[in-house]
Amino acid sequence: MSTDTASRSAVAQPAASAPKRPGRLSTWVQFLAMGTVWGASFLFMKVALEGVSFGQIAWSRTVLGALALGVIVLVTRPRVPRADGTPGPVLPRERVVWLHFLVVSLTTCVIPYLAFAWAEQYVSSSLASIYNATTPIMTAIMATLVFRVERLGLSRWVGVGVGILGVLVIIGPWQYQALTGSLAGQLACLVATVCYGFTFGYQRRFLSHRPIAPATFAFLSIGVSAVVMLALTPFIALSPVDLDWRIAGSLLALGLLGTGLAYIWNINVLRAWGPTGVSTVTYVTPVVGVALGVILLGERFSWHEPVGAVLVLLGILLAQGRLRMPRRRVAASDT
Repeated sequence: MSTDTASRSAVAQPAASAPKRPGRLSTWVQFLAMGTVWGASFLFMKVALEGVSFGQIAWSRTVLGALALGVIVLVTRPRVPRADGTPGPVLPRERVVWLHFLVVSLTTCVIPYLAFAWAEQYVSSSLASIYNATTPIMTAIMATLVFRVERLGLSRWVGVGVGILGVLVIIGPWQYQALTGSLAGQLACLVATVCYGFTFGYQRRFLSHRPIAPATFAFLSIGVSAVVMLALTPFIALSPVDLDWRIAGSLLALGLLGTGLAYIWNINVLRAWGPTGVSTVTYVTPVVGVALGVILLGERFSWHEPVGAVLVLLGILLAQGRLRMPRRRVAASDT
């Protein structure tokens, strides 16, 4: 999301408070900054792989992001008022809430970050950014069929189908190369976006109704993920590293910007535009990811990859209700 997109859009805004919305210009600046940073995340991962392992990339961005968000929460100490008007706690106290955030941490960061970083060993950063754009399709499937927190009409189901067709076109199963490691890398990208879709539905079902401040929500999602990553350190983060300024800068950008500050921008845009509006960042990230991959890394496309990307975009527009199927007009019977 990288990421990283619809799942991040699911950060719930507490009903018990009405935080001040950012101004229109400020919202647009944060939206474009968020799309740029998340789109560039795929470039950062590709560059970082030159000196560190995929596990170290996921570990670094999660821990650095948690530290950045932790400082923000420590300084601002956001609270949501209780029903009687008194300020609530900075962090939730119910054990079940922490268990829910443990589930969210696995599907928001741990699994998708590892999957995308592993995938970029076998696919281009441009292609990974295109696959990231399938997140709204996965979200629609999870929210409707698994968690049943949304209902889709005919146009939206057609959108899901068109999006799946787009994914198949991107994979290009008619090519013999698809039977090699490239297919495994593409499937890993899809695992990541399935996780993001699961996260959105899970948060809507179990966390969105709870009075948790947005900054705290973001910190808990990333912070619990960092705890899991620290527990996995002996297995994913202890291999040798070869750092230079490009690799170190990419890791810092992934962590402090892509997994830290961008979450705050996401929350501010969510306050101003709502979940549907903020989810349109999905349209920005692949454009940035593809442009950077082509310009800076010299990556190239086969014909079917941009064609599939267009089908995915069309599917997203239909699945989100931004485009609708034409309705047949029923002729009124004469009486």
